[in-house]
Amino acid sequence: MALAFPLPIILLLFLSIPLSESRLSLDYYKKSCPGFDDIIRDVVSSKQSTTPTTAAATLRVFFHDCMVEGCDASVLVASNSFNLAERDADLNKNLPGDAFDVVMKAKLALEVKCPKIVSCADILAQVTRDLVIMVGGPFYDVRLGRKDGLISKAANVPGNLPTTNMTMDQMIQFFKMKGFEVKEMVALMGGHTIGFSHCKEFAARLYHYSKTTPTDPGLNPKFAEALKKFCSNYTKDPTMSAFNDVLSPGKFDNMYYQNLPRGLGLLRSDHILNQDSRTRPFVEQYAANQKLFYDDFSHAMEKLSVRQIKTGKKGEVRSRCDQFNSIKV
Repeated sequence: MALAFPLPIILLLFLSIPLSESRLSLDYYKKSCPGFDDIIRDVVSSKQSTTPTTAAATLRVFFHDCMVEGCDASVLVASNSFNLAERDADLNKNLPGDAFDVVMKAKLALEVKCPKIVSCADILAQVTRDLVIMVGGPFYDVRLGRKDGLISKAANVPGNLPTTNMTMDQMIQFFKMKGFEVKEMVALMGGHTIGFSHCKEFAARLYHYSKTTPTDPGLNPKFAEALKKFCSNYTKDPTMSAFNDVLSPGKFDNMYYQNLPRGLGLLRSDHILNQDSRTRPFVEQYAANQKLFYDDFSHAMEKLSVRQIKTGKKGEVRSRCDQFNSIKV
């Protein structure tokens, strides 16, 4: 027997879904660009096989994009004489070029097949998911139909991205402000299981921890000594970097969490996850159960990928991902 809901309840059920999200769908390009999935997959496979750091690079760029103006590809826009864009903010200057390259390649291929149809925001979301899968990570749904943002300003970045020197109180408050619970924050931090960080981001832990103790005692001593030797020239060479997960840097797994109690967390923000009573239980759970980590990471990524998206007239479909369709003054 079918259940009949009173009209007010039906309206409440509908209104509980953000209108912008309700316009997204898994098969958004089924008719307008039927080759979308295959084109993305081909570009991703080619890029990752030739440049294995692409997956980590793209995951990082996607996070930086969604945190500032929402998932609208605003981080991909290049600066011009009229505007200093997001990607040139201090916190974004070290974003890896491979991420921009894979999105550009996908956009070019899609423009040939389906001109002016697929947004750069959707491309970035989809290539991120496919790259995570390529390096062993979990599948998660990517709903499509985002438009590309009309704003990209470097001045909007400070305060909208977490930093490695935050206290746990500050980290929890930051993610709460962005709509994420503590468990979701810890799951998203698991993205550090792939990729690398520049020496300057953790140099204070190696050389300037305190006046009496130059090196953070929370670091594994052998790990710390190896890092000090490796990063000894970091002030002259700012490109020097180390893997976030020293044991399985190219594989998306739960080793990141297993490393933390061993003193193998590279960044201070990694290390304190295992020190605080609010986050340690999740670290321990994910270290012991990779499937649980995958499930929670997938949920958090699905939530992240629809954060403050643009639809309708609030955005556009850029012809090029690195510039707006018209000059923004």
